[in-house]
Amino acid sequence: MANVRTPRGAWIDAALQALAAGGPDAVRVEALAVSLGVSKGGFYWHFADRGALLEEMLDTWEKAVVDNVIARVESQQADPRAKLRQLCELASSAKLLAADLFAVELALRDWSRHDNNVAERLSRVDNRRMAYMRTLFGAFCVDENDVEVRCMLVFALFVGTNFIAVQHRELTRSQVLGLAFDRLLSESWN
Repeated sequence: MANVRTPRGAWIDAALQALAAGGPDAVRVEALAVSLGVSKGGFYWHFADRGALLEEMLDTWEKAVVDNVIARVESQQADPRAKLRQLCELASSAKLLAADLFAVELALRDWSRHDNNVAERLSRVDNRRMAYMRTLFGAFCVDENDVEVRCMLVFALFVGTNFIAVQHRELTRSQVLGLAFDRLLSESWN
């Protein structure tokens, strides 16, 4: 009978799911092994310790939400507005990670308040996201302040909309977000 090891990626996915569900304290080797239905001994084939797993988990998250998103958007032959639309669609998609993207994002933001290394990572990721949006908005907005404001509003919508529980009269949340993005992508704010 062949000895089959749990793939490294399965441990990382389980760690991201645990982070999303319970924060960094929920990312424990024993608990991950139980969730994967394996012994914790297999963990050490892939990782030196929990810290190594946490670092790879952050690397995986960064690659998914920055590198992979930019690569997907840039793979399309589209104008900057169409790329921004696709960027917004991808950012709100749970398909980027095995775990729920918003729950992971929220857990990381909370974790960063207590861990300087995570705070530095989050700052780097946010700055990379903003830099990419600046290039797209800058292709059709001549005013640098206008570019910065539009980028910040898109980012605020991405993070903040999940905290708002308001009902939008006869519109759905998706419709309101669509209208907001239409306004942000228009030539003028009038």
